[in-house]
This record gives sequence, structure tokens and C-alpha cells, in this order.
Amino acid sequence: MTDLGAAAAGFAALFLLLALRIPVGVAMLGVGVVGYASLRGWGPLLAHLKTTVFPQFSSYSLSVVPLFLLMGEFASRGGLSRALFRAAYVWLGHRPGGVAMASIGASAGFGAICGSSLATAATMARVALPEMKRYRYSGALATGTLAAGGTLGILIPPSVILVIYALLTEQNIAKMFIAALLPGLLAVLGYIAAIALYVRVHPHAGPPGPREGWATRLSAAAATWPVALIFLLVIGGIYFGWFTPTEGAAVGASATGLAAVLRGGMRRKEFLDSLMGTAAATGMVFLILLGAAMFNAFLAFTGLPQQAALLVGNWAASPWVVLVAILAGYLVLGCVMDSLSMILLTVPIFFPIVASLDFGMSPEEVAIWFGILALIVVEVGLITPPVGLNVFIINGLARDVPIRQTFWGVLPFLAADILRIALLIAFPGISVLLVRWLG
Repeated sequence: MTDLGAAAAGFAALFLLLALRIPVGVAMLGVGVVGYASLRGWGPLLAHLKTTVFPQFSSYSLSVVPLFLLMGEFASRGGLSRALFRAAYVWLGHRPGGVAMASIGASAGFGAICGSSLATAATMARVALPEMKRYRYSGALATGTLAAGGTLGILIPPSVILVIYALLTEQNIAKMFIAALLPGLLAVLGYIAAIALYVRVHPHAGPPGPREGWATRLSAAAATWPVALIFLLVIGGIYFGWFTPTEGAAVGASATGLAAVLRGGMRRKEFLDSLMGTAAATGMVFLILLGAAMFNAFLAFTGLPQQAALLVGNWAASPWVVLVAILAGYLVLGCVMDSLSMILLTVPIFFPIVASLDFGMSPEEVAIWFGILALIVVEVGLITPPVGLNVFIINGLARDVPIRQTFWGVLPFLAADILRIALLIAFPGISVLLVRWLG
């Protein structure tokens, strides 16, 4: 078997294991180990594991991951989500579809201190779903909104996957965070517009709630100051060099934990649960990192990344066509894989291809722009069938809503995502505008 044939067999084996519901980290690790050994032998494999695994996981840069995960756990269990939803609700709840719009706004705010899509979806569902049921929102709109709103946690910084992408491509984490702000804001506005159009066509799906007075609105907005302060402290501190990303994550986790304690939402049980949740999530992330590193080492020996880059270089197609083809591939993979696994598996293959193309920008700007686009299409995968992890999480919390209705409910948000992707492809400057301005 040729090396490229071995790569094809490796991908086939990986997708077969995933279809058999083998955990993705275990699947990539197993295929990577067997593939590496078949090409180079078991001795070189053991030497590779001896000299690669410990240096990779003892890296100071990776310590940012458990700290941001701990920050998200404190935010999820500390009651900060209720203040965010209350503030968004009193400002938007009186409009048709207003409670759903408030859920999107609260998800964006919560994503700014959580950084996890699944945690954002699950936390906001517990807060907002009862309110939407109380106002007799349709099951499709209620669950579709919460599934889509959860995806904001992956894009709005700080984001664990954004950190992983920056480490994989050797980019500045602070610049990646800054670049994600405008696309994240576009996502929020696009989702709110999708809700407004939906309730215009189906007015009974999202009836308006009562209008609150200005005093109530200002009071509710003032109650969200801890979230705004933590976000500005972490993102601003990292960007302006007050502390490193790891130090910023530690400051963010400490500040979020303190805010949760002061609000009365963090007691001994919640604190211990946060530590255990962080440990479990970190173990999962690091297992996927190990599996992806092993699988990518196997692919490197097959020469697939180099052959792919050479093929694209000899292809007479426009760089924009190549980019769209890569993003389309992400959309397909998103139907069967989780977001972190996709980034770890594909960036070592796709990023060198994109970096070799001429888009009229500097290499750093191309890396940032592609990272934002990749994150968005990965985010879309969280709400597309047949996997749609966010859909299954929300549907598990809303057991009276058939999953078919939830998938119908996310369609308007998928349309908004496709429009946003097209806008960011057509106007790359949107993704790098703040980096240029602040740089």
C-alpha cells in the first residue's frame, strides 16, 4: 500500500470508529498509533511517544485551557446567567419574539465569560426555557433559539477552541480574541434578525411579554456589571500586555469565582462540582489533543498535507474557490464530528493550504481571518443534523419537544450563519478590522 493509500485507509478507519460511537480521542489515538507503526515500525513509534507526549502536555501554553474551563464552570454554576437573562429580558421581552431575543443576548454575554458552546447552551436553557414556556412560545422556536445561542460561546472570546487554533497555527491569542469580537456581534444581530423574521411569519410562535419601566431596565443592566468587568479585564489585560493569556485566564477564573461567591451562587458544593467538572473537561480535551497529535503525526509520514498543498498549488482555480471548498468540507465534517476534534484534525492539513494562497493580505491577517471562518463553520456544525451536539443537549432538557421540531427551529439561524459566512468571505477586512485599528 502506498503512503497516500495508508492515509485514505486511516481516514476510513477513523470514520468507521466514530460511526461505532468510539470516543473521538480514542479513535484518533488508535488509528494514529496503528498507522504510525505500520509505516515506521513499533520502535520508532515508542521513541516518538517517549519524546513527544510529555513535552506537549507539560507546555506552559496549554495551561490556559483548564483555567478558561474553570472560568466557565464558575460562571455556569455561580448564577451569573440569571442576571444576564434578566437584563436582556427587561429590554427586549416586550417585543414579538422578545424572550427568544433576550436568550440570544444573554447567551452572548454568558459566552464572554464561559467560552464553551455546550456549557452556554445548557446553562441558558435552564434559565430561559421556563420563561419561553410560560409565554407559550412554540417548541421549535424556543429550543432552536437556545441551541443556536449556545454556539456563541465558541466564538465570543475567551474561547477555548480559539485558543487551541492560535496554538496550532502559532498565532497571537490576544489578536485572535480581538478579531472574533465583530464576527461575534454580527452573529448576535443575525440571530435576532432571524427571530424577528420568524415571528413576523409565525406571530403565534413568539408572543410578546409585558413592557418594563426604565427604572427596572437600568437596574437590571447595572446588575450585569461583574460580567462586563471580567470580560474587559481578561480581554483588555491580555491584549495590552498586562498579563499573558495564561495569567489572564487565571485572573478571569478568580474574578468569576469571586463574583459567583458574592452573588451567593457559589457554595462548597458548587465549588467542588466546578473543580470536578473542570478536571473532567480538561481530561477530555487533552485526550483529544493526544489523539489528534498522534493521528497528525501519522498523516505527516504519509505526505498527505504536503501533497494536498502541492495539488492546490498546481490547481488553476481561484484562491477563493479553494477557500469555499475547504469551508464546505468543514460543514460536512460538522455533521459527524465535534468542534474541537474538527479543529485539531483539519487545521494541520487545511491551514498550510490557505497560508500558501494569495488573498491580498499579510500572512498573519490570513491566519486570523481563516481562523474566524473556521470557527464559524465549526459553530454551524453544532446545530446541523445528524449530530448537532447543541440540539441534543437542548432537546434533552426540553423532553416535551420532538427533536425534529428542534432541527426545524434551527433552520432560520442556519440561514443567518450562511449569510454571515458569505459576508466575511466577501469582506475579509471585517475579521481583521479591530486588529488593524488597535495594532
